[in-house]
Amino acid sequence: MVQCPDRIIASMDTGVDDALALAYLLGSADECELGGVIAGYGNVDANTAYANTCAVLDLFGRADIPVFLGSEHPSWADAFIPDAGCAQFHGDDGLGNTRLAGSGALADGAGVPGDDMSVDVPDEVVSVGGYLAGDVHAHPALGACSRVNRSRSVDHPQSAMPTALASGGKRRCSVDAADGIEYLIEQVREFGRDVTVLATGPLTDVDAAITRAPDIASKLRLVMMGGTLTQPGNCWDAVAETNIIQDPEAANRVFHSGADITMVGLDVTHQCLLPQSAADRWRATGTKRGRFLADLADFSIKANLEADPALFSGGMPLHDPLAAAVALDSSLVDCFDLALRAETNTGDFNGVRGRTTGDPVGLVNHSMPHVHVALGVDSERFLDEFVERMAEVCR
Repeated sequence: MVQCPDRIIASMDTGVDDALALAYLLGSADECELGGVIAGYGNVDANTAYANTCAVLDLFGRADIPVFLGSEHPSWADAFIPDAGCAQFHGDDGLGNTRLAGSGALADGAGVPGDDMSVDVPDEVVSVGGYLAGDVHAHPALGACSRVNRSRSVDHPQSAMPTALASGGKRRCSVDAADGIEYLIEQVREFGRDVTVLATGPLTDVDAAITRAPDIASKLRLVMMGGTLTQPGNCWDAVAETNIIQDPEAANRVFHSGADITMVGLDVTHQCLLPQSAADRWRATGTKRGRFLADLADFSIKANLEADPALFSGGMPLHDPLAAAVALDSSLVDCFDLALRAETNTGDFNGVRGRTTGDPVGLVNHSMPHVHVALGVDSERFLDEFVERMAEVCR
């Protein structure tokens, strides 16, 4: 009997490591079927993430894979502004300034904290990379304030149809993309845990789907990149992890939903560093794909080395690619199961907003949902497989 490949639905805020994860999945066609990608806010604004996703899929000859527009802002805010820290690690276009999808969403010089915190969205709550506009940690990427994204109505979502054009194998990127939340719901209802939802950005899309359709929670298998249990965070205050700080309320609800969740956080991704030799190998293929992947790696290796020479002397951390690999092969990581929560407030008896911790109620209420938190990783096996598979996909 021939075993069908695993089915993956990805929710991405397509930046550098999301693009690498996407390429890895495309190179794993014998092991998985990528059913579609939901592109939302996070590393960049949602429209840029959508365009980046389309561009990467087109580059690798997979315009047949549908792309949907996901959440444009966190559940706690009305609008979203990309953060200077994300621009620092992903470039102002989200793809290491490769301009694969065009000129990029932000003005030149993005990545430097801006002084002008004013936005032209009166009476709305604005998130600046997960922080309330005006917070001491809210640093917008330059050029981002004039591009505040507003939510569009999803009361009557369009049917989930592929966005690829039949003519020429190219796709037209547009904000009129089908509703990604509805697509996620349809996929889980149809396939149950035979489909894995891979979330490499904020958990807003997953939370929105569960909120809209609570019946899917018990059927949902989720592998997420985000959080940290034993290590410092990677946000401005070095406490929270980036994907969680974007929408802690959504993350906390998902953790308590009863879904089957594996958290691939900084505890393991910081053990998986891509060396310069890998980028050099991809570039040596001489193909457009190889140059693109090498450019992404070069940009991220440099950015991470400048940010923390001690931690990242060995290369760039493969956050999203490791999560993608775990979605295909859970034996890559060793997990500790515990009731988990995301802190939603900062202050006495509250902790720090965005931090992932054990939920103390779970110590006395053993029926609480538990999350599989990855704390150990076979980094050598993963890195060998990843570098080799990406070299193959470059050809």
